[in-house]
Amino acid sequence: MNKITVEAVYATPEKQYLWQGEITEGLGARAVLLQSALPQVFHDVDFHYIPIGIFGKQVADDYIVQAGDRIEAYRPLLIDPKENRRRRALKK
Repeated sequence: MNKITVEAVYATPEKQYLWQGEITEGLGARAVLLQSALPQVFHDVDFHYIPIGIFGKQVADDYIVQAGDRIEAYRPLLIDPKENRRRRALKK
């Protein structure tokens, strides 16, 4: 099997981490995320279930990662974006 280079990222307000590594070609995005160093760096995050994406576009767990992809693990939203816009509009 061929190896490809990919990245995986996760960030909190206090800490950001970018992992880059070589993986076996043909793996799904979730599998790559779980093989990355992110689960060891962020012990309190369950990377089995959080939403993931590639360059800002949400993808399914079985999306086949391509060379150069950056897998992003997303934190849960603290407030709905529509509600946030509504609150800002009311303040004006």
